[in-house]
Amino acid sequence: MNSKFIKVTASVAALATVTSACQNLSPGENAAVFGTVAGLAVGIPLAAAGVSPNVVIPVTAGAVALAAGGAYIIAKHQATERQRKIAEQRARLYLAQRAEAEKKAAQVAAASSSSSKKKQQPQKSRYIAVATEKENFNTGQAAVMIYDTQTSSIVGNNVYDLKSKPKEGSISKFDTYSAEYVGG
Repeated sequence: MNSKFIKVTASVAALATVTSACQNLSPGENAAVFGTVAGLAVGIPLAAAGVSPNVVIPVTAGAVALAAGGAYIIAKHQATERQRKIAEQRARLYLAQRAEAEKKAAQVAAASSSSSKKKQQPQKSRYIAVATEKENFNTGQAAVMIYDTQTSSIVGNNVYDLKSKPKEGSISKFDTYSAEYVGG
């Protein structure tokens, strides 16, 4: 067998094992793990390539800070059935209220259609971050789940613990989704 193939397979398996074990860590523990991994992943290749320590050290420190900061601010857990139901109810309620507000705005616009220019509607987010109930394992100030407005369903089964509650209407990145925070 090819030794390179074995090394790559073993590395992927080890990385998958390490990252799957991080789901029940606190945000601080996640920050330590991911900061260390990012530092090693950036620093070792740069040093091995012969890059000056004057460059390696700040670049590695930046990678550590970025990875650790992201892991500390947003932690992820598996949702309970109760959290999932509450998030779905809140998302549907929010969408119904938004549709009602848009309907009223359209009626007002139609009644005062004295201007010939049409106002453009603000773009709606496909994904919304909906607040759900915090459980005893949630450590942040807000616990949110991601809702897909096109498929009318919760995305995945993750609850994201946010270190601080975001401003309503702000866009945040959750895994691969950019979602608008709509609160509860």
